[in-house]
Amino acid sequence: QHCGILKELYEDKSVEGLARYENIQELLNGIKEFSEREDIEERGLDVYMQDIALLTNDDNDKDPNADTVSLMTIHSSKGLEFPIVFIVGLEENLFPSQLSLNSRSELEEERRLFYVAVTRAEKKLLLSYATSRYRWGTLNNCEPSRFLDELNPACLALDFKPRQTSASAGSFQGERIAWQQKDSDDTFSKPKPKPMVKTTSILPKAHKPTAGFAPSDTSNLQVGMEVEHERFGFGKVVNLEGNKGDIKATIFFKELGQKQLLLKFAKLRIIQ
Repeated sequence: QHCGILKELYEDKSVEGLARYENIQELLNGIKEFSEREDIEERGLDVYMQDIALLTNDDNDKDPNADTVSLMTIHSSKGLEFPIVFIVGLEENLFPSQLSLNSRSELEEERRLFYVAVTRAEKKLLLSYATSRYRWGTLNNCEPSRFLDELNPACLALDFKPRQTSASAGSFQGERIAWQQKDSDDTFSKPKPKPMVKTTSILPKAHKPTAGFAPSDTSNLQVGMEVEHERFGFGKVVNLEGNKGDIKATIFFKELGQKQLLLKFAKLRIIQ
């Protein structure tokens, strides 16, 4: 900040400028996370560089011309480009994540990450989502990510049409899309998929909060306590981990099974 590099990169609105700015931000985030780790005693620059070297050592032994697939997070892909990119898991409550749906700023951050992922592709980009997925031991119906709605149809090899909006309280819901494959000579084209069958009857009914529901102060939450979540229903705390202000609670809900929630975001009412 003192030398003005961040300000200069921030004001550069080109794709390259944005990528450089994001790379600097990721470097700063990495240094911050390193400085807050509890498993190390020394936090000097030399120790940080050794730690980074350990993370990247495996890459030095790889043949850069080898025909391989690279699996990585979106964060770790920043600054890189590939001829073909696959982005998987484009489903509501996954990307964007469930926690981001109640915060406009967090939703915008995930939208920005989606943009980063899309712009990693040099020639071809393939997007996919699951119609159903096992999460926490339960088979759940999945809806396509709202980010798919925002793509320019002219850039797609698939046609899509809006379908009924699925809105839920407290979240910024957009229209969902039903994808249909059009005739194409593209080598990645597949036959038209069968229409999606609604299976909402197999999913747990949405929890209706107790009359007068009001979140409790969770600073004294303990393992074994019974709680009520405004969306997930009744459950029992089975584990608590993390530091003050960033505590994660593992709760077994009667209807949905086990879930892990950040207490600072979770709306819980302590029953006993």
